[in-house]
Amino acid sequence: MENMTLWKVLVTVPVTQAQKKLLTDAGGERCIWSFLPRIKVTREILRQQDILIGNLPPALLAGCDNLKWVQLNSAGADLYTGEGILPPDCLLTSAVGAYGLAVSEHMLALTFALIRRLEQYMRNQQKHVWKSMGQIISVEESTVLILGLGDIGSSYAVKMKALGARTIGIRRTPAKKPDFLDEQYTLEKLDEILPRADIVAMIVPENAESFHMMNAERLSLMKKGAFLINAGRGTAVEPDALLQALRSGHLGGAALDVTEPEPVPKDHPLWDLENLIITPHVAGQFFLPETVNRIIRIAADNLRAFPDEGAMRNITPHK
Repeated sequence: MENMTLWKVLVTVPVTQAQKKLLTDAGGERCIWSFLPRIKVTREILRQQDILIGNLPPALLAGCDNLKWVQLNSAGADLYTGEGILPPDCLLTSAVGAYGLAVSEHMLALTFALIRRLEQYMRNQQKHVWKSMGQIISVEESTVLILGLGDIGSSYAVKMKALGARTIGIRRTPAKKPDFLDEQYTLEKLDEILPRADIVAMIVPENAESFHMMNAERLSLMKKGAFLINAGRGTAVEPDALLQALRSGHLGGAALDVTEPEPVPKDHPLWDLENLIITPHVAGQFFLPETVNRIIRIAADNLRAFPDEGAMRNITPHK
């Protein structure tokens, strides 16, 4: 014990007693623990820590040179990879693998709400109007294009394939096609594939390549009456172009769990479209208890492996 390296570990993820025990057992006698809500963490507290488990504002992390490892509670790590946010030798790991269940089920719910026109019937209910809203499509035998095949996109694709859809995946780099996809391509094929899709589901990270990926030109390539779902990053869809595609009737409808900006301004015309569903970035987060269980299991696995980079999950490069 005298020669053992001790690490000060700060956890900002809200945990149950069982989850706390899982972490502390994984760390064993190597760790000195602090569990704090993120709103109570100051730079002075953070500067004393060796390990952070949880997401804090990137600006707060800058200058905390003692940090040796940051385990995020988010699947996305793009906010933390910029120059000067983390010390050069600090490990950064994400929670990829924790959100597939929650977000894919949210996307599945949005899919059915769109194609069955449930949002339109809800508006009619609020107005006490008994009225048919017209034709619908079925998931079975529809063509679903999934942009982004990480944990979330793959989970959604599995569900849609099980329901009888033809699934087409777009990923950044070539890889072996999984059984839950009928077809798989890389991004340069996107414009060619878009006109075939009845439903386009987006779960892409935020980067230069994905910024306004769905612009006016690409939205016009979509099949007339098709549906768009975005649960990745709001900046992947150009909002004014989407507004026009929905107003014109070119798209049958859209569902956004992420928007540009967030939140949507109260006076923005997107709010009033009958063929648009907006949810306030709630597909993931901590609303499903199993999501937190998965985050803690990832953190515990990585804690047992730390500092063996070869055995840790979801290591993300940063500048």
